[in-house]
This record gives sequence, structure tokens and C-alpha cells, in this order.
Amino acid sequence: MATTTTDALPAMPQSKSNRELVASKLGKRHRSETMFKSMGLGAILIGISLVGILFGSILYKGIPAFWQATLHLNLTFDPEIIDIDPRPTQQPGQSAADFHDELLSWQRALRRAKWDSLIQAAIAKDVPAAGAPDMRRTAFGLVASNERVKLWEMVEKDPGIIGQTVPVALVASENVDVWLKGNIDRDLPQRFQQLSEEQQKWSDELYKDGVIRMDFASSLFTNVDSRSSGATAGLLGAIVGSVMMMLIVMVVAVPVGVMAAIYLEEFAPKNRVTDLIEVNINNLAAVPSIVFGLLGAAVFINFFGLPLSAPLVGGLVLSLMTLPTVIIASRAALRAVPPSIRQAALGIGASPTQAMFHHTLPLAVPGMLTGAIIGVAQALGETAPLLLIGMNAFVASVPSTPLDQSSALPVQIYLWQGNENRNFFESRTSAAILVLLGVMITLNAFAIFMRHRFERRW
Repeated sequence: MATTTTDALPAMPQSKSNRELVASKLGKRHRSETMFKSMGLGAILIGISLVGILFGSILYKGIPAFWQATLHLNLTFDPEIIDIDPRPTQQPGQSAADFHDELLSWQRALRRAKWDSLIQAAIAKDVPAAGAPDMRRTAFGLVASNERVKLWEMVEKDPGIIGQTVPVALVASENVDVWLKGNIDRDLPQRFQQLSEEQQKWSDELYKDGVIRMDFASSLFTNVDSRSSGATAGLLGAIVGSVMMMLIVMVVAVPVGVMAAIYLEEFAPKNRVTDLIEVNINNLAAVPSIVFGLLGAAVFINFFGLPLSAPLVGGLVLSLMTLPTVIIASRAALRAVPPSIRQAALGIGASPTQAMFHHTLPLAVPGMLTGAIIGVAQALGETAPLLLIGMNAFVASVPSTPLDQSSALPVQIYLWQGNENRNFFESRTSAAILVLLGVMITLNAFAIFMRHRFERRW
């Protein structure tokens, strides 16, 4: 019997059905999507964790610095120690110049009084061993060195307190603060300790008795930097200097940047010149900040002769650095306004200028404000350009004008980080960082508020 052709062919393997192939490909696609989502979520979690660790370490070190060891003493203004004449008063017929000289002589005599002895006697009321004649320097070492200024200022303001016992709060020295907060290992050999054995014993005893308390460190906000007394060093000069610079940035960079963005986006012809300007603006936004510091030192200081460490120079340098950011953000805000707004304004007879300032600009203001304030907040944290114009110099005064020498918050953080008393200033540095972050967060919150305040829907 003859066989058919079909029977003669070998058996072919059965191929997968289309449904199985589709299911296999979908499974592979789903696995890829799941892996991609997991990688993205992992990256976000890693980023949040690192930021959390950073802020956690800053908060852990910085928050204790807002409380400082303070001695609460009942201090007697002994007239035998403050041996001075009564405060002079201007006599009839006495010239103003002569009275001024007499008053200055009285103030100098007041400052020469043995204020250390008054502090020693007050401490000896709670720690009798501190009253020994050879322990005056040791006892005074518990108090910040310039706290004697507070005492003679009290007498100068009211000479009547001489002979009275008055409760006073004196900031403890930085070494006492470090000792009581546990920022130094107490098991270290004595030669490595910052306090003598007597000072360590007295500090613990006074803290236990409530004479030394951890009070809010108001000096951090009311005092300027100090080299002679680190315990009372503050940020007031740096805060005022930073505020002055930011005002200059807002007055210079924001209006110029917004006007430049309006011209380039709405009125400038599209040619090679404007293309070159746009490319340069984008390039300037990526230039390292230290280059702007070199430019400021060469132009504003060397050419125009403006003073070193002045908020005016710092503000102008930061304005140059912020200008590209403001221009780019403002142009993006203008582009976000629908073209139909412009076309409708032009269609009812408005001129291009009227269409711009009466219709397009009000809708772009929220985005412009956000970009401008973010640029100002970024400038607030810049350090490198300020170092090159001399703002790292030690300035122990509060600037009264933009031409006075001053410091700035980021520069003050840089200086405190390099202080030799690391045990004390490490926490002070973290506290200064918290203050700077607080100012920046406030600016960003203000930007969000202004955006919602001026936002219009179309």
C-alpha cells in the first residue's frame, strides 16, 4: 500500500502559541518596569536618607548651642573695690569740652576697677574655696572674659548700685560650657583638659546647686564676633551684613533681570546678536561663583576703589551671579503664559507694550517672583566670592552703612569652623548653619506665599 507524502515527513515540534509569546513579553516588560520603579524609589529613599542624616547631624550638634552655661550670682558692688569719685555733673560755667574730658576720665577710672575681685567674691558665696587670695584668676576663669564689661556698664548707667548686692547673670567661659555639656572627655589626663581641677570641681558643684544654668544664648543674636571671649561671640554683625547684601541684590539683580527677560522674550528681534546674548546668559548661569568673586575684586575694588569687606561690594558681586538665574526664570515664566492672552489683547486694539504689561506680565509675576527669590536665597549661601573681596576679615562691629566693613553668615560659618577651640565652636558652627538655613527656608516660604498670592488662572 502506497504511503502518503504526509506520513513520510518527520514530526515537527509544536511552536508556542501567540498568546504564550505575548504573555512572555508582557512578563518581561512588567519585570523591567518593576525593576525601574524599584531603582527610582531606592534612589529617592537614599537621597532622603542622606539629607536626613545631614540635617540630623546639624540639629544634633547645633541645637545645644542655643543654650549656654550662665552663672546667676548675687554680686555685691563693694565700694572699697570700686574706689572712684561720684559721677561728674556739668557745673555752671563749665564748657562742654571740659565736662566731656572729665566724664572720660571718670569712665577710665571706672574701667580700671578690680572687677575680677567682685566676681571672685560673688562665686565665693557659693564656693568658699574660691575666695582664697591666690584663687582670683582661677575663679574668674569660670566667667567669660568680657563679662566684666557688663558690670562697669551697670555702674556707669546707675552709679547708685555701688554698695548694693544685685543679682546678675554672667555668661560662663567656653571651657566651662564645654565641660558641663560633656563635649570633652572627662577621662582625659589633666594635661589635656581645658579647666584646672579646681575649676572642674567648682563648675560641677555650681551646676548641681543651680547657680550655673543653661540659659538661652541670646548673645548669639545680639553680639558680634569676638576673639577675646568666644563664649559671647555672636552673629549680629554677620546677620546685618547678609541682610544688607540681600537688599542690594534685590534692588539691582531683580529689576534688571526682569526687564532684560521681558525685552529678550517679547521685543528683541530674533537674530545672531540675540542668539549670542542668550547663549552667554546660559553660560553665565553655569560659571563657578568664585569667578564672580575674582571679577568683583578686579572691577569694584581695584578699578572703582570701593572698600574691602563692604556689603555694597558683596551685594554687587552676588547681583552679577544672580542675574542669569533671574533672567532665565523670568523668561520661562513669560513663556508659560498662553499665546492666546497676547493675541486676545492685540485683537482688541492693545499695543504690544500694553499687551505685555497689562495682560502677559501680571500672569507671569508668580513665576518671576519664585525665580527671583530662589536666586536671592542661593546668593545668601554663597561663600567663595565673598572670600575674594575680603569679607573673611575679622570685623567686631555692626555695619551701619553698606560701605562699612562687615562679615556675612556663610563667611562667619567658615571662620568659626576653623577656630582652634573646636569643642566649643563646632556646635556654634552648626547653630550658625541652622540660622542660615532658617533664613533661606523663610525666603523660600515667602516665595511660595507670593506665588499663591499673585497666581491667576486662565
